[in-house]
Amino acid sequence: MDEVPKHVLLVEDSPTDAALLHRSFLHLEQSNWRLTHVERLSSAIEVCFTESVDVVLLDLRLPDSDEAETLLEFRASVPDVPVVVLTMMDDETLAMQAMAGGAQDYLVKGQITLPLLGRSLRYAIERGHILKRLQASEQNSLRALEQEQELNLLKSSFISMASHEFRTPMTMIRTAVELLQNYNHALTEAKRQEYFDRIKTAIKQIMQLLDEVLLLGSTEVGLRYKPESVNLVEFCTELTEELQFSNSDSHIIQFDHQGTCSPAVMDAALLRHILTNLLSNAFKYSPHGGDIQFTLCCQDDQARFHIHDQGIGIPLKDQPHLFETFYRCANVGKIQGTGLGLAIVKKCVELHQGQIQVCSEDDTGTTFTVTLPLQPRSRSAV
Repeated sequence: MDEVPKHVLLVEDSPTDAALLHRSFLHLEQSNWRLTHVERLSSAIEVCFTESVDVVLLDLRLPDSDEAETLLEFRASVPDVPVVVLTMMDDETLAMQAMAGGAQDYLVKGQITLPLLGRSLRYAIERGHILKRLQASEQNSLRALEQEQELNLLKSSFISMASHEFRTPMTMIRTAVELLQNYNHALTEAKRQEYFDRIKTAIKQIMQLLDEVLLLGSTEVGLRYKPESVNLVEFCTELTEELQFSNSDSHIIQFDHQGTCSPAVMDAALLRHILTNLLSNAFKYSPHGGDIQFTLCCQDDQARFHIHDQGIGIPLKDQPHLFETFYRCANVGKIQGTGLGLAIVKKCVELHQGQIQVCSEDDTGTTFTVTLPLQPRSRSAV
């Protein structure tokens, strides 16, 4: 026998029937059963919310419920506690309705014996446990199915994206190489240099795509967070100069910093991914010649990186999906992109236990704000 008494909730408004059942419990194994008696359905629901109940003996005729709705009302409020229905009639149809409504068993008043009462309660509790295990197994199976469907969708999206994004630069390389091979003698030096530059640009696009795919794969299996001392002002200044050099003909980055940003301990590699991606997007989606504002503000043990452009903006309907893998906004047109960059940024920010926010509207520019702690916070796992 179990050492912990089973808590039985008796819901019965008839004093006579309640007294009979109470005496029956006195003759059962007293150490194994604890009886609580209420007379109304509302009281029964309240007890189940405030106490741990193992099984409910439920009379369907109660003063605050309709007989046909009693079990349904109780099940709607308390779906997980086993129920044994008490009825006046030995009616098979009524019994089947009770079982279909969520009861584990039913007992006919006037026909209840001690062995029948004990057996019915024990079986109801056991059936309740089995049902919970089945429901948990079903939920696990559904989650596994959802994960498999998500993985298949991810694979499909990756194949579609990769075939498109790789095809364009590879076509550019092939065309330029064929022109150089077949017409090199007829090309001017300037034209040859133009084709070489196209090849270099295409290779750069392919390498960037491969880097993003590999980095995304690393985040899925557990990208390592390796904090180190970083001089944020120098770091951002050098990064600005690098990106400005690569995009010298298109945009101007205006970098500014405020507050005391030292000492700072962050993962420099992840931080570079975050800022490079956001600044590169600012270049990509801004009109030729537009200024990009890059601000570092340190306050309250946090570093805030603001990147503001004057570009095409992000439609409001797209913003909730912005950090989803392979998602691209509706207004990007023919501007190349994989839909991986912001998903990677989000993961890198989360590894720092930081936050990223976006403020944008169509044709008015976009501001990304990344907030990271200046010092690593305690974490259960890195």
